Amino acid sequence: MLLTPAELAPVTVYNEGGLSPLLIVADHAGNSIPRSLGRLGVSDADIERHISWDIGIAAVCRTLADSLGATLIQQNYSRLVIDCNRPPSSETSILEISQLTPIPGNIRLSEAQKNMRVREIFQPYHDRIEAEITSRRRVGRPAALIAMHSFTPTFNGVLRPWHAGVLYNRDARFARLLLALLQTEDNLVIGDNEPYDVSDATDYTIPVHAERHSLHHVAVEIRQDLILGVEGQQEWAHRLARLLSRTYQQAISVNDSS
Repeated sequence: MLLTPAELAPVTVYNEGGLSPLLIVADHAGNSIPRSLGRLGVSDADIERHISWDIGIAAVCRTLADSLGATLIQQNYSRLVIDCNRPPSSETSILEISQLTPIPGNIRLSEAQKNMRVREIFQPYHDRIEAEITSRRRVGRPAALIAMHSFTPTFNGVLRPWHAGVLYNRDARFARLLLALLQTEDNLVIGDNEPYDVSDATDYTIPVHAERHSLHHVAVEIRQDLILGVEGQQEWAHRLARLLSRTYQQAISVNDSS
C-alpha cells in the first residue's frame, strides 16, 4: 500500500450536502506526500513551491464554498506524487523533473509503482467527483463544475500580467459569461484561456467530468501572489461567489430561452 490508514485521505469533501448547483473541485489543493515516499528526494522548500501544489487555492475554495453554500471536493496530495489533472497515461502525470527541479523519487518507477499512485490517490478523487455528479443527476438536481487553480506570477522569467484566467475547451458558454463579468471589475486583467488553456492532452477534470456529462463548467486560475494571505483569499472568494452566482443564473436563463 502507498497510504497507511493513519494518513490523510486523498480526497476531502467540504460542505457535503451543500445546496448550491455549483460543484467546486480543486485538483491541486494539497501538498502532502505519503510517508512511504519520504519527501520524494526534494527539499521542504520545493514542497512549498508551485511545482508541488496550487498555493492559496484551498483557502479560497473553502471560503467560496461557504459563501455559495456549495460542496467542495479537494485533492490533498502533492502533484509531485501524481498530477490529478492529467490523464494517467500522460508523460506529465508523474514528473521526473518539474520546472528544472529533479524529483528523485519519481525516477525509473515501475508500472506497478505508478499504478499504485493512480489507484490510491488519483482514482479516489475522481471517483468522488463522479459519484457526486451521478447522485445529482439521479435525483434531477443540477450541477455546474467549477475547477479552481492558482498560477505563478512569473514563468521562465516572464511576468504574467493577468490577475486571473478563465479557461475552457470545447464548450465556452459558461466561461465566456464569467469572463465578461470579471472584465467589468475595476483594475483587473483577466486572461481568456490564459495563462493556460484546457485540452484532452493536458487536462483530465474538465474533459472527463464536465464535458462528458454536458455540464456547465469553467476552470478558474488566480495568480498566487494575490491569494497568499487571508485578505486576498477572502477578497477573491467573495468576488467569485458573487460573479459565479450571476454567471450560473445567466447560463440557465439562456438554456430556458433556447
